[in-house]
Amino acid sequence: MSINVLNKQDGDPVISLGERFDFGSVDQFRSSYESLNGIKRKSLIVDFKNTRYMDSSALGMLINARSYFKDCDVKIKIINANDQIKKIFSISRFDTKFEIT
Repeated sequence: MSINVLNKQDGDPVISLGERFDFGSVDQFRSSYESLNGIKRKSLIVDFKNTRYMDSSALGMLINARSYFKDCDVKIKIINANDQIKKIFSISRFDTKFEIT
């Protein structure tokens, strides 16, 4: 699993996910967003462009990231999710917790 923190998009950092976003990604994803602590931003962008598979632990990781940044008033934006992953977000009502485009 490859997770990268990329250059900023409109001033906000982008975490780019690999092909699988699952239990094996927990530590790497947490390290990625925690490495951004203290960086001034209004949003954290999570890019699903390369992601083909996501399990329930990925949903938990996104909730943990949301909680981590809650006091900083940082919003998490999810971009480039395929239709299958968008359907999972909709069923789990993540579309009410995150901005998904």
